[in-house]
Amino acid sequence: MNSTQPETEDSEDGTRRSIGARRNPASQEAILDAAEAVLREGGIAGFSIEAVARRARAGKPTIYRWWPHRTALMLDVYRRFKNTKGFPDTGTLRGDLVSLLDNHLLGFWNNSLCGTVYRAIVAEAQTDREAAKVLIAYQADRKAYSARIVERAKARGEVPEDTNSALVIDLVVSYAWHQLLLGQLDAALAEAPAVVDLILRGVAGYKG
Repeated sequence: MNSTQPETEDSEDGTRRSIGARRNPASQEAILDAAEAVLREGGIAGFSIEAVARRARAGKPTIYRWWPHRTALMLDVYRRFKNTKGFPDTGTLRGDLVSLLDNHLLGFWNNSLCGTVYRAIVAEAQTDREAAKVLIAYQADRKAYSARIVERAKARGEVPEDTNSALVIDLVVSYAWHQLLLGQLDAALAEAPAVVDLILRGVAGYKG
């Protein structure tokens, strides 16, 4: 997403319009608040840049400058929810991975609007190249961050130093994605500890 910050001012009709090259944080938050409200009230089917612009009293050109398509805007709404979740650090690799599934993936998707939003983002990425780029970049960032879980386990001596941290995270997240797309989150939550145990048995030398 563009890191510049266009400034805005209120016009006579009450809409916000761009007045410079820098983004106004207040306008950005107002648009994200409006996007969240539109998603809550109308769901994915009712979500569009036009609907968000009306709700935020913002000009569409400003929104398109910051979010070139609706998938990018949906992902930033999703990211705001995600950033409120503290990252797991239970002291064990098994505990961290179970917490990742329970609180940050399966449970997070199941107990909030975010599951519907993320499912839509994944679906749109299958047919829209720009949406796919946004999702791939987001996933790469999340994978690098989540891999710290396995790196901590290496430091504790739970797994060998040559364990592929990113691959372990891929296995956990891929299971979660599969259940999200099939709408099987309730059943998957019950299976989460067993899934983690199965994955860890495949990590040579696991001592948990």
